[in-house]
Amino acid sequence: MKTAIIGAGTIIFQDEGVGVYASKYIEQNYTFLDDVTLVDGGVLGFGLMPYYQEYDKVIILDTLTIDDSVGSIYNLPSEELLGLGSYKQTAHEVEIVEMLEICSLLEKMADVNIIGIVPKDIITVGVGLTDELKEKFDAFISAAMDEVERNGISYRKNDTLVSLETILENYANPKSEQI
Repeated sequence: MKTAIIGAGTIIFQDEGVGVYASKYIEQNYTFLDDVTLVDGGVLGFGLMPYYQEYDKVIILDTLTIDDSVGSIYNLPSEELLGLGSYKQTAHEVEIVEMLEICSLLEKMADVNIIGIVPKDIITVGVGLTDELKEKFDAFISAAMDEVERNGISYRKNDTLVSLETILENYANPKSEQI
């Protein structure tokens, strides 16, 4: 089974980058024993369509701008997402839903889940996360890894772990260390 874990979002708008940071965190801290591709999806939108068509499972890590408490975490299968009009708040959220709608009409489409977290701030320009999302980050990663396990994908946690703070620092100052 081919699996893609895609971090979506824009790192320059505070919490909007949580999906990108999460995919980098998983890449740095876990080793997959099955066929798993980690993708910094940023705001590629329709550029991610091949993953929906060529992979068996796609897990998207992203913000979910719905009316709920900051830090609330959801695991939404694509069927639920298609009917969730209030999800489409940012440009890349619109593209993700539109891409799912298009792919659902095609002959082959991956089984897609979005692991979404309700952000506090996706407007302020700044690389990093609000304190509220930093506090919920481990739970966000756990939700993603729970979905990985639910799909029978084998992995192990690395012996040496890279912290969220290190990942955020590398994105804020990319010349200080290779991301």
